[in-house]
Amino acid sequence: MAQFDMYKNNRENSDIFPYLLDITHNINSISQLRVVVPLCNDNHNVTHLNPSFNVQGAKLYMSTMDIAGIPATVLGNAVLNLEEKRTEIVDALGFLVNGF
Repeated sequence: MAQFDMYKNNRENSDIFPYLLDITHNINSISQLRVVVPLCNDNHNVTHLNPSFNVQGAKLYMSTMDIAGIPATVLGNAVLNLEEKRTEIVDALGFLVNGF
Protein backbone atom coordinates (compact mmCIF):
# COMPACT_ATOMS: atom_id res chain seq x y z
CA MET A 1 0.00 0.00 0.00
CA ALA A 2 1.36 3.34 -1.00
CA GLN A 3 0.22 6.89 -0.50
CA PHE A 4 -2.14 8.00 -3.29
CA ASP A 5 -2.98 4.45 -4.35
CA MET A 6 -6.49 4.25 -5.78
CA TYR A 7 -8.69 1.25 -5.00
CA LYS A 8 -11.96 -0.03 -6.44
CA ASN A 9 -14.63 0.50 -3.81
CA ASN A 10 -16.31 -2.83 -3.07
CA ARG A 11 -18.56 -1.49 -0.33
CA GLU A 12 -22.30 -0.80 -0.50
CA ASN A 13 -21.77 2.83 -1.58
CA SER A 14 -19.74 1.97 -4.68
CA ASP A 15 -22.45 3.34 -6.99
CA ILE A 16 -21.80 6.82 -5.53
CA PHE A 17 -18.08 6.40 -4.82
CA PRO A 18 -16.59 3.90 -7.31
CA TYR A 19 -13.01 4.42 -6.05
CA LEU A 20 -11.21 5.19 -2.81
CA LEU A 21 -7.98 7.21 -2.71
CA ASP A 22 -5.58 6.26 0.08
CA ILE A 23 -3.96 9.44 1.41
CA THR A 24 -2.11 7.81 4.33
CA HIS A 25 1.63 8.56 4.32
CA ASN A 26 3.84 5.50 3.98
CA ILE A 27 5.45 6.19 7.36
CA ASN A 28 2.16 4.97 8.88
CA SER A 29 2.32 1.61 7.10
CA ILE A 30 2.24 -0.37 10.36
CA SER A 31 -1.28 0.86 11.14
CA GLN A 32 -4.25 -1.41 10.46
CA LEU A 33 -6.22 1.64 9.27
CA ARG A 34 -5.90 3.76 6.16
CA VAL A 35 -7.30 7.26 5.63
CA VAL A 36 -9.17 7.41 2.34
CA VAL A 37 -11.00 10.02 0.31
CA PRO A 38 -13.73 8.70 -1.98
CA LEU A 39 -13.65 9.53 -5.67
CA CYS A 40 -17.03 10.19 -7.29
CA ASN A 41 -18.51 11.01 -10.69
CA ASP A 42 -20.37 14.12 -9.54
CA ASN A 43 -18.85 17.59 -9.51
CA HIS A 44 -19.20 19.29 -6.13
CA ASN A 45 -18.47 22.72 -7.70
CA VAL A 46 -15.75 23.62 -5.20
CA THR A 47 -12.64 23.08 -7.29
CA HIS A 48 -10.13 23.76 -4.50
CA LEU A 49 -11.84 21.23 -2.24
CA ASN A 50 -12.85 18.72 -4.93
CA PRO A 51 -10.17 18.52 -7.64
CA SER A 52 -10.90 16.35 -10.66
CA PHE A 53 -8.77 13.61 -12.18
CA ASN A 54 -9.02 11.88 -15.54
CA VAL A 55 -8.68 8.21 -14.68
CA GLN A 56 -8.91 5.49 -17.31
CA GLY A 57 -11.09 7.67 -19.53
CA ALA A 58 -13.42 8.81 -16.73
CA LYS A 59 -13.51 12.15 -14.94
CA LEU A 60 -13.53 11.57 -11.18
CA TYR A 61 -13.81 14.12 -8.39
CA MET A 62 -12.15 13.92 -5.01
CA SER A 63 -14.94 14.06 -2.43
CA THR A 64 -12.75 15.55 0.29
CA MET A 65 -15.55 16.17 2.80
CA ASP A 66 -16.22 12.40 2.84
CA ILE A 67 -12.77 11.56 4.19
CA ALA A 68 -12.77 8.44 6.41
CA GLY A 69 -10.60 5.90 8.16
CA ILE A 70 -11.19 2.29 7.11
CA PRO A 71 -9.47 -1.05 7.80
CA ALA A 72 -6.65 -1.68 5.36
CA THR A 73 -7.94 -5.19 4.78
CA VAL A 74 -11.03 -3.97 2.88
CA LEU A 75 -9.06 -2.14 0.19
CA GLY A 76 -7.80 -5.07 -1.86
CA ASN A 77 -5.34 -4.37 -4.68
CA ALA A 78 -4.53 -0.90 -5.95
CA VAL A 79 -5.70 -0.17 -9.48
CA LEU A 80 -3.65 3.00 -10.00
CA ASN A 81 -1.41 5.45 -8.16
CA LEU A 82 -2.13 9.19 -8.36
CA GLU A 83 1.24 10.38 -7.06
CA GLU A 84 1.51 12.73 -10.06
CA LYS A 85 -1.55 14.56 -8.64
CA ARG A 86 0.08 15.07 -5.22
CA THR A 87 -0.13 18.87 -5.35
CA GLU A 88 -3.87 18.93 -6.12
CA ILE A 89 -4.61 16.27 -3.48
CA VAL A 90 -2.59 17.93 -0.72
CA ASP A 91 -3.97 21.37 -1.62
CA ALA A 92 -7.55 20.04 -1.29
CA LEU A 93 -6.73 18.59 2.14
CA GLY A 94 -5.13 21.89 3.14
CA PHE A 95 -8.22 23.77 2.00
CA LEU A 96 -10.38 21.45 4.10
CA VAL A 97 -8.30 22.14 7.23
CA ASN A 98 -7.18 25.73 6.68
CA GLY A 99 -9.88 27.18 4.45
CA PHE A 100 -7.42 28.72 2.01
